Amino acid sequence: MTLQTADTPADPPYWVAEPSKPNLKLPAGASDSHVHIFGPRARFPFADGRNYTPSDATKEMLFALHARLGIEHCVIVQPNCHGYDNSVTEDAIAATGGAYRGIALVHTDVKDAELKRLATAGLCGARFHYMKHLSKGATIDDAITFGKRLADIGWHLQVHMEASLIGNLTPAIKRSPVPVVIDHIGRVDASLGLDHPDFGNLLRLMDNRHVWVKVSGCDRITRQGPPYADAIPFASKLVAEFGDRVVWGTDWPHPNHTHKPDDGMLVDILAEVAPSDAARKALLVDNPQRLYKFAPAKRRATGGGS
Repeated sequence: MTLQTADTPADPPYWVAEPSKPNLKLPAGASDSHVHIFGPRARFPFADGRNYTPSDATKEMLFALHARLGIEHCVIVQPNCHGYDNSVTEDAIAATGGAYRGIALVHTDVKDAELKRLATAGLCGARFHYMKHLSKGATIDDAITFGKRLADIGWHLQVHMEASLIGNLTPAIKRSPVPVVIDHIGRVDASLGLDHPDFGNLLRLMDNRHVWVKVSGCDRITRQGPPYADAIPFASKLVAEFGDRVVWGTDWPHPNHTHKPDDGMLVDILAEVAPSDAARKALLVDNPQRLYKFAPAKRRATGGGS
C-alpha cells in the first residue's frame, strides 16, 4: 500500500452532482442504512496508509441528498480512508440528534471506555473488512470473539467480504454472540446467476436468525450497469425470503466504484427489489428501526448541495 499524506490530491467526486428526483415515494421514516462521509479534510484529516483519497463529501451534502430522496434516517459507516478516528461520523450523527446512527471502525483491543463513549455518541456497531482493496484488520475469529464485548453495549457486527469468502467465513459468523450484518448482497457477481455457489452460500448463511443483509449494492454487483437489471433479482430474492432481516442503503458517495450511480435511480429500483408497500416498509422503516434504534428525525441544515 502506498503511503499518502495530507497533501495528496483528492480523487474526482465519485457521485452524481445532481441525482434524479425519484419517482418512487418512500414511506415515512425511511432509512438509508449505508453511507459514508469524507471530510472536510481540513477538519477531519484522512488516515496515513489509506489506499484512496476522496474529494470532500460532507454531512451537509448528505443531508441535502436525503431531503431530495425523501429519507429521514441514516446509518453512517466509518470509511476506511478516515481510519480508526471516528470523529467524522460522530460529528454528523450529533448534527441529527440521533436520527442518524453510525458504524465504527475499531481495533479489537479498543478500551471498554472508548466503546462506551462511541455508543453514547450514537454508534451502534463495528465493521470488519475482508476485501482485497481495503486494509487488512482482525481475523474473522478475532472479530467474532470481539463480539462478546459488543454484546455488553448492544452493538452488532458488520462484515464486508469478498463473495468467494462467504462459505469459509460462515462457521465463524454462525458462532457470533451478536447480530451480524452482511454488506452489499455479499458482493456476489450478478453475471454468475442466482444458482452460483457464492449466492447459495449467502442464502444458507441467512438461514441463521441472527444474520442480516444489506440489499444495497445492486450497482456494485452488476456487470451490465444501470439500471442494474442483472442485479435486481439477487436483492429481490433476499427481500422475499428474509424480509424481516434486510435493510437498504445508497452507499453514497460511492467510493472505489466503476461508475457514478444516480442515487435517484437507486431509490426507484426499490419498486422491483421490494414490490409491495409492506415489503418496502419493512426494508426501509421497520427493520432499520429495530436494528439501529433511531431517535426521532429533526430538521437539519442542508447547505452545500448534493
